[in-house]
Amino acid sequence: MKRSLTLLTFAGAAVASSATAADLAVTVEVPRLTVAEYHKPYVAIWVEAPDASAAATLAVWYDADSKEDHGTKWLKDMRQWWRKAGRSMSFPADGISGATRAPGPQKAVFSGAKGPLSKLAPGQYTLVVEAAREVGGHEAVRVPFIWGKPGKPATAKGTAELGAVTVAVK
Repeated sequence: MKRSLTLLTFAGAAVASSATAADLAVTVEVPRLTVAEYHKPYVAIWVEAPDASAAATLAVWYDADSKEDHGTKWLKDMRQWWRKAGRSMSFPADGISGATRAPGPQKAVFSGAKGPLSKLAPGQYTLVVEAAREVGGHEAVRVPFIWGKPGKPATAKGTAELGAVTVAVK
């Protein structure tokens, strides 16, 4: 009897934790720029804790296929992310690294049940999207959100290297 009660308690805890797991839906608008020499931007997407420390790196879009791994050389151009989290990471990072993206809306959903978000406690955070482009500019957009509490999407807009950034907890 004691063993079956323990199994029921364990099963109940597993169901409760998966029921509270949320997903983070993110849309990043990569604007189409009319410039003489266009390069797709490198982009880092991460979550900052209330003290502005990096809580989780969600994605890094860069030239992962460059010869002799030259693509990682330019990751430090995303200065804010690099100082807070990037320089301590190894690349390619499983589940985080990806190719640069073309202009237009780029959608990604990050699971709270596994990966970097699985360790976040419920509360107030900020999603940061930072972009740097060769022969171009640099920009970071911050969008506050409440983790663990589904609600209306939050949006912020960049002025040059990034368009609208939307975050929704689902």
